[in-house]
Amino acid sequence: MRSLFLFFLSIILFASCSSKKSIETKAPIKLIDSLFADYYTFKKHINPLEATKAGFNEYNAQVANYVSAPYQQDLIEKYTMFLNELAKYDSTMVTPSQQLSMGVMEWDCKIKMEGLKNKIVVIASPMFDMPTFELFPLLQIQSLNLYMSQLAGGKSLQPFRTVQDYENWLKRIDAYLPFLDTCIVKMKTGISKGVVLPKVIIKRMIPQVEVFVKTAIPQHLFYAPITMMPADFSAEDKSRLTNAYTEMINNKLIPKYKELEDFLVNTYLPAGRETVGLSVLPGGAETFQYLIKYHTTTNMTAAEIHELGKSEVARILGEMEKVKASIGFKGDLKAFFENVRTDKKQMPYTKPEQVIAGFNAIHERINVKLNDVFDLKPKGGFEVRRTEAFREASASAEFLPGNKDGSRPGVFYVPIPDVKSYNKFTDEALFLHEAIPGHYYQLTLQQENDELPEFLHPESISVFVEGWGLYAESLGKELGLYEDPYQYFGMLSMEMHRAIRLVLETGIHTMGWTREQAIQYSLANEAESEDKIIVEVERYIATPGAALCYKVGQIKIRELRTKAEKELGDKFSVKEFHNQVLNSGSLPLVLLEKKINGWIQSEKLKINN
Repeated sequence: MRSLFLFFLSIILFASCSSKKSIETKAPIKLIDSLFADYYTFKKHINPLEATKAGFNEYNAQVANYVSAPYQQDLIEKYTMFLNELAKYDSTMVTPSQQLSMGVMEWDCKIKMEGLKNKIVVIASPMFDMPTFELFPLLQIQSLNLYMSQLAGGKSLQPFRTVQDYENWLKRIDAYLPFLDTCIVKMKTGISKGVVLPKVIIKRMIPQVEVFVKTAIPQHLFYAPITMMPADFSAEDKSRLTNAYTEMINNKLIPKYKELEDFLVNTYLPAGRETVGLSVLPGGAETFQYLIKYHTTTNMTAAEIHELGKSEVARILGEMEKVKASIGFKGDLKAFFENVRTDKKQMPYTKPEQVIAGFNAIHERINVKLNDVFDLKPKGGFEVRRTEAFREASASAEFLPGNKDGSRPGVFYVPIPDVKSYNKFTDEALFLHEAIPGHYYQLTLQQENDELPEFLHPESISVFVEGWGLYAESLGKELGLYEDPYQYFGMLSMEMHRAIRLVLETGIHTMGWTREQAIQYSLANEAESEDKIIVEVERYIATPGAALCYKVGQIKIRELRTKAEKELGDKFSVKEFHNQVLNSGSLPLVLLEKKINGWIQSEKLKINN
């Protein structure tokens, strides 16, 4: 009996030890997932507008004053805390997927900390996961005042379905106005330190503010939600909200925008600088090097990027010559650019709806061959929409992701400021970049990927996101597009546009290039209209480093595909390669390269076995 008892006791002890060992092995996995969850809660807290974008409605009444000193100090403390927590984990005790997520989190914390500690031209961690200059926090693009205006129209990310939604927006406006106060204070500080925007950028900003001062209430963009109140609202709620929105615009918004307009016109513009590059500012050269690292996730120097850009410009010019010859155009490439810019056959539209219909037709053509190139398919929908009038003149085409539950589709915004001069020669490449298989595809898959921690669901690392978008443009022939040589030339033109950015950004911000010099370089090497080129050059002036990520990311993705094709031979699967690139979220390039190299080696082992 005793021996039987000892036998069962030994089994129980063995099971207990095995269970304990199993728990000890899995504990780090569960704990790191908990840390990831805490990090995402922190990310939502510091950027409630991004939380709204992701569908977390509890943040819909909040705005972060991200240029304020308390906000930035809190960020430094929190990033330090998260880095200390990450350092406690043994990466060999977690899954490969968790290792990648740890790497992304570490990169995010460290690069943001580095910017926040820039003591001369301070970088805050803000909207769009993009750096913001503390001393010139408002711009003519990618600026919180423009984003709030986009939300105000009632057809974007801010929900206006319930009475609570309408009340949340009033509270969000109340939180937004102190941000504008802080911006004015920071810009005044910038004037005293000689850290100000170029006059050309300030001049673009003034009309964007002025329109909200001069527009009558019934036509005011911030009044638009009242014109589309749901029918099931009670008469009492409709009346109360109508009065509240009217009062908000009259007594809060317009006075604050008038104050901002007066400041920009009478104080800031006179203090603005004639130069456009960052290097003329105190600490500007060092700051631009930081921005290169932030946007490309590499340690490339400005000089290296400049030379890479010139090399890519020369290569693409050679491809353009081939297209010109195939069309039979007589004349040099510069004359061909002008011909494409002004060819009425490339400007066939008379109504904005026709432009949108053209993109929808491209969508239908792609669907025929999509299964040959991709396994993964997003569930969430998207639509093509004209860019809002208030920002259309300074806007580029863009994709705005939908929310996770699919109740709000993603939107591919197309600016059509003058439909009769809208040139369609880049439309196929543009659709590939912004929609399928570009941003809509990649970002929606990322958002829907339940294998990823939630902090990796939003857009995040731009060199991956924009690198993928530019790489997607090169897939046109595999997807049944570019049969028209002008559309293929359009793809080359868009790639050229991104190669030129490498030259212009580094030229402007480290080599003393003027705005006019940059415009002329673009006109000599691409077929975009002068109006569009001016908008783009002013974008590079306003957001240093941001446009470098496209070409650097694309080159790395294409380089990794070429390596896989070479090493795997006829066993290479383009669909599986795309799966590997797309199924881990946005990655710094060093982590993407490590992942793809590991996949290549595992595929070679399968082949050899």
